[in-house]
Amino acid sequence: MHVFVTGGTGQTGPTVVAELVAAGHTVTGLARSDAAAARLESLGATPLRGSLEDLDSLRRGAEAADGVLHMAYGGDYADPDDLVRRDCAAIEALGRPLAWSGKPFVSTSGTLVAKVGRISTEQDAPDPGSVAAFRIAGEQACLGFADLGVRASVVRLAPTVHGPGDYGFIPAFIAAARRSGVSAYIGDGANRWPAVHRADAASLFRLALEKAPAGSVLHGVGESAVTIRSIAEQVAEMLGIPTASLTVERAAEHLGNPFLARFFSLDVPVSSEHTQALLGWAPRHATLLEDLRTGDYFTPQASLRAEEIWLPHGHSQS
Repeated sequence: MHVFVTGGTGQTGPTVVAELVAAGHTVTGLARSDAAAARLESLGATPLRGSLEDLDSLRRGAEAADGVLHMAYGGDYADPDDLVRRDCAAIEALGRPLAWSGKPFVSTSGTLVAKVGRISTEQDAPDPGSVAAFRIAGEQACLGFADLGVRASVVRLAPTVHGPGDYGFIPAFIAAARRSGVSAYIGDGANRWPAVHRADAASLFRLALEKAPAGSVLHGVGESAVTIRSIAEQVAEMLGIPTASLTVERAAEHLGNPFLARFFSLDVPVSSEHTQALLGWAPRHATLLEDLRTGDYFTPQASLRAEEIWLPHGHSQS
């Protein structure tokens, strides 16, 4: 299959591109810079210069492909309406050339669209009041192409897609612990997060392209319910520091970002049993806590990456 991929040079994208190439697929990837183009070529893919705002480049990529995988997402998170507009416009540009072809179109969302406080499944409707509600319109836009003869599906990724070079939530959590000398959780820390190893997420994207039925919602979740306290305790052990319970307000100061405090306070366990049964997907790589023990999360480079992304102006706080 010739697959057109957006987001192939992001955090998860290179592993997905490598998975597709290793499985014998031909990959063309959207590249907005020379560095991105070179990265795609190093993975065995062909770059197509363009961006999410360049809808003509998206249409060209989709028209020439046997299937589309849309992972890219971006914009100003302080303006959710603009995020929604950009994503829906990109999905429309990618999906329209596939109409009535039966070709696969896989788009990406997040499990944080789920309701809090209970284990959510693939059959549950997303919650318009969720912290990731801005992803719901994109889900619906992609799944709408199932009514237009496209094998459209959506992969909701866990908030923690862990593995080498991670620069997401967990490195920010560790960086805050380094700065303050304490590994903190909110309240009793019993709130739960799903997690998935990046290599397992990559195999799920491949399987979705190859055989997900039209209209499928899939959960990219290897572990359904990792408590934030267990993460804090593992971080404390690795750094040789104590743990502490904080209020949400204190956690915002501790983490240097109120957005992060809100996310680390959520109880959002998610099941992937249906996804595993439907596609024969079996997560088999390291768990999150195993990755914290044996991965690269405690290198100086990991903390620097986190602070550059999550702290205002990239400056660490004392």
